Amino acid sequence: MNRLSQITPPDSKAMSEAQKLQDSFIKPQSSLGELENITVKFAGITGNPRNPIPKKVICIFGSDHNICDEGVCSSPQEFTRRLMEVYAGSQNAGINILAGQANAELRLYDLGVKNLAPNPNIITRKFLPEGTSNFLHGRAMSPEIVRAVISFGIDTVRDLKSEGFGIIGTGEVGMGNTSPACACIMAGLKSQDSSLVGRGAGLDDESFSRKKRVILEALKFHAHNLTDPVNILSCVGGLDIAAMTGVFLGGAVYHVPVVADGVISIAGALMAYMIEPLTREYMFMSHESQEPSYVHAVKAMNLSAPLKLSMRLGEGTGSAIMMQIIDDSLAIINSMATFQEL
Repeated sequence: MNRLSQITPPDSKAMSEAQKLQDSFIKPQSSLGELENITVKFAGITGNPRNPIPKKVICIFGSDHNICDEGVCSSPQEFTRRLMEVYAGSQNAGINILAGQANAELRLYDLGVKNLAPNPNIITRKFLPEGTSNFLHGRAMSPEIVRAVISFGIDTVRDLKSEGFGIIGTGEVGMGNTSPACACIMAGLKSQDSSLVGRGAGLDDESFSRKKRVILEALKFHAHNLTDPVNILSCVGGLDIAAMTGVFLGGAVYHVPVVADGVISIAGALMAYMIEPLTREYMFMSHESQEPSYVHAVKAMNLSAPLKLSMRLGEGTGSAIMMQIIDDSLAIINSMATFQEL
């Protein structure tokens, strides 16, 4: 993690030049709202006021979470494996379709999916072959595993940039992973407010009450160890969240914009922000998740999601949609006529 010393503030000169360009176009100033803000932020990340439409990739990190043993998930745990197989196969899931629409490549990573066989379309890095442990009764994983997975996420950004990718979307799959995401966010915000716990993928009332109880009891059980992001991830996190923490940090290290999806990736974003606040300057939010902890996490980073689509699928689908909007923003700054030209 010594690479974090390489993180610098965004390029203010490039941002100023991008803003001057936006103000010179044949439109009322600021009339394109968030589209203009996107181009200015993008310029700060790359150091260039104008940027071509980037080569895009969406990373899906798959991992199992044995907190599912507590009945906090409405789907069988084996769905993690089955969905990874779908993403990698000839059938289309939501992310396959939306990534195709965005002209984005999918990269699939098996960090700890039970019984997932080797597949040429999946990068296998089984840090914990059986997934993370049930964090109601002990740590989800060791701090050493957390550091290794965060480092892997940073390496992933480095490698993808070397392949020519100019923007990275975050996605995940892991049954029950709204529980560790919410627990990480609550621990990061030092909150015991049960209203931050969401239903995830459609829990009934009884299971929802159980989920609240499990998360609050786990936070109480680990209270003395929730001292920093590495320990938070170790106590109540997941491999997918830790990997995305690394990706957000890597975006800041290597000056690559990273797009956040929903509540799972925003938990990783918050952990990265707690490690190094400058990472927020290299993140793009996408859609506002229906999970209540999402709003609190984004607010804590002084960010906001431009899209309100009532989505809660995950898989990186919000990242894919946001990438198309970023493309539109870059097309404007690259091609719109100026008043001077007229």
